[in-house]
Amino acid sequence: MLALFSTLHQLAAVIWVGGMFFAYVVLRPVLAEREGAERLAIWRGVFGRFFYWAGAAVLLLLGTGYWMLLGPYGGFAGAAPYIHLMHLLGLIMAALFVWLLVGPWAALRAAADREDTAAAARALGRIRHVVLVNLALGLVTVAVAAWGSG
Repeated sequence: MLALFSTLHQLAAVIWVGGMFFAYVVLRPVLAEREGAERLAIWRGVFGRFFYWAGAAVLLLLGTGYWMLLGPYGGFAGAAPYIHLMHLLGLIMAALFVWLLVGPWAALRAAADREDTAAAARALGRIRHVVLVNLALGLVTVAVAAWGSG
């Protein structure tokens, strides 16, 4: 059972962190060459799909992570230091993701609906910053997982 939960946990991390990497490093520079209204419309579609999958990944990461932590890893007292660091980073990332959904993402959708490109662009800028922070935290978390379990 541990192998299944560990696999699901790792797949969820790949989906979330890999999606942020693609969005920030690959898609963002390409879309920067597009006109404002077109760029915002594409981002709205991309984020609408990505946040659905990222949300599912976050829930799966938290569920499988706590199952492993409280079961096979012996609870908080029995877990290795790298597990505690992954836990802390994961909680920070999850909190930022939730804030992103209810803050900048909601603002981007509302601004796009009323065709306020200036407000939508500001919201997109806030999303970009949160994604960058979460991407950095995600890459560090993956490195901690690989280093600690190796």
